Amino acid sequence: MELHDVWFVLIAVLWTGYFFLEGFDFGVGVLTKLLARNRPEKRVLINTIGPVWDGNEVWLLSAGGATFAAFPEWYATLFSGFYLPLLLILVCLIVRGVAFEYRVKRPEENWQRNWETAIFWASLLPAFLWGVAFANIVRGVKIDQDFNYAGGVLDLLNPYALLGGLVTLSLFTFHGTVFVGLKTVGEIRERARKLALRVGLMTALLALVFLLWTQFDRGDGASFVAMVVAVASLLVALVAARAGREGWAFALSGLTIVAAVAMLFLTLFPNVMPSTLNPDWSLTVTNASSSPYTLKIMTWCAGIATPVVLLYQGWTYWVFRKRIGTQHIAETVH
Repeated sequence: MELHDVWFVLIAVLWTGYFFLEGFDFGVGVLTKLLARNRPEKRVLINTIGPVWDGNEVWLLSAGGATFAAFPEWYATLFSGFYLPLLLILVCLIVRGVAFEYRVKRPEENWQRNWETAIFWASLLPAFLWGVAFANIVRGVKIDQDFNYAGGVLDLLNPYALLGGLVTLSLFTFHGTVFVGLKTVGEIRERARKLALRVGLMTALLALVFLLWTQFDRGDGASFVAMVVAVASLLVALVAARAGREGWAFALSGLTIVAAVAMLFLTLFPNVMPSTLNPDWSLTVTNASSSPYTLKIMTWCAGIATPVVLLYQGWTYWVFRKRIGTQHIAETVH
């Protein structure tokens, strides 16, 4: 296997890790409007992800940085063609981080309500837009002979991409719902379990249509196996959630994300961005990659840094592993 193939796999792993981890805290952000009934419950939801949400975003930085260094042509075409949606995602991530920190800085009702609204929308929009972006990458976009994006913003809003956005939004919300069930006690845990069933059924329907569409359009045997794993994991996660086995439900909803992202990258390879104008103008792992020397240096750096990141992030989750409830929220901090 060539180094550019290795880095294609590594970038797929980084995006998978990002969607697995950031997926549930996007979902929790959406649940601040759908699940919480009062201010202490909203505080409980925010506290479930409070120690980890910023660490989860490290995976996004790593994925973006690895793409820039390993596949500069892919990075240039992607970020120029998808400039507006990616800028909107970036703005949402900034607003979301500020909202987490500023929400409790003042006690006024309007102040806290406005920041809670910001958390909701700044979680919902990226969850949707990431699906739109990746669906377009897999489907292909208008790339000319100079590897430049030749389409417009409206070209990205096609039915397949919009369905992909609905899938990621519903899947991340389901992932967040089972995470809340895993991390909380009391009434909010029971409501999370019930909501997980409703959200999960809708997610299963949307995901099945999207994955079948992807498989029939450009899939092969390996992507079919990944699709089966994704759908089966989601259905078993629903059974586990209904039985109150939140740990299994969370692990299986995470496996659904892993298998679904793996399927998308399997259908994409050896392309990194297919051209709908002419297949010969597609960006591939070969024509979009950096020099072998650059990839070699990057491989050594990744081999040293990745275990460190995994260790400190795993330690963070272990330290903050206990369940919380409204009884743990001080009356003066809502």
